[in-house]
Amino acid sequence: MKPPSAESGPIAAGVRIGHVHLRVSDLERSLGFYRDVLGFEVTQRLGAQAVFLSAGGYHHHIGLNTWESAGGAPPPPGSTGLYHVAILYPTREALGGALRRLMRAGVSLQGAADHGVSEALYLEDPDRNGVELYWDRPPEAWPRSPRGDLRMDTRPLDLDSLLASHD
Repeated sequence: MKPPSAESGPIAAGVRIGHVHLRVSDLERSLGFYRDVLGFEVTQRLGAQAVFLSAGGYHHHIGLNTWESAGGAPPPPGSTGLYHVAILYPTREALGGALRRLMRAGVSLQGAADHGVSEALYLEDPDRNGVELYWDRPPEAWPRSPRGDLRMDTRPLDLDSLLASHD
């Protein structure tokens, strides 16, 4: 692959990642996680092989399928692939609600962090795909160096405060 030239410029500022499509081993088990635990809504189902889920009526944010993976095993540690899918919540309060849903469902967190620019919860779905649930602070609140460079960090997240934000 030929590297892009300097004349091509950066990617357009309005570009965003629209959805993720995951291969899963058991569609019903994964649907139970993304629909029943996280709260996504089913927008379309293709029999027992695929389902599309959304937040807020979008055509789909998450696609789940077993086309090449029914009954399959997760990739072994140390292999390449998806590190995690990051699901952006609109507010800290909404992320607090997601934490409460996880707790009610008995889903364990693998981590929780305050990155300065965002607060994040880390977990795995039933196929051991990494999932990050997070909210972004407003850009004007992002930590910066005296020169204006972004200064992200990884500090412990106060889960009690996050839960209290949803009360």
